[in-house]
Amino acid sequence: MSEQTDRTGVAGDTPPAPEAHGHDGHYWYHGDKAALTRRLKRIEGQVRGIQRMVEADEYCIDILTQISASTKGLQAVALNLLEGHLAHCVAEAQTSGDPTAAQAKVKEASDAVARLLRT
Repeated sequence: MSEQTDRTGVAGDTPPAPEAHGHDGHYWYHGDKAALTRRLKRIEGQVRGIQRMVEADEYCIDILTQISASTKGLQAVALNLLEGHLAHCVAEAQTSGDPTAAQAKVKEASDAVARLLRT
């Protein structure tokens, strides 16, 4: 049995079924996608800057400082997505009247928190 990769690219949880999308075929963050994308592009630029710093043999503490800043940026994005998941996906499942679906969404959130804490 092969292990599937979740939407973060990490082996483990299986990706959600297409019906996991919201009523309009989009996830809750669809309206904030532009802001989320801008933030991720900024983090991507920071990571590229770190790569350039390593290639230029810059001082290790300066590189570590930039790594810390990039990590904090990713953590902020992750917390935003987790907060939205709780406010939208978990809350919707809780009010759906389907206790199995509600339990599954809470488990997803719990597993996501565990992955974030491991990093």
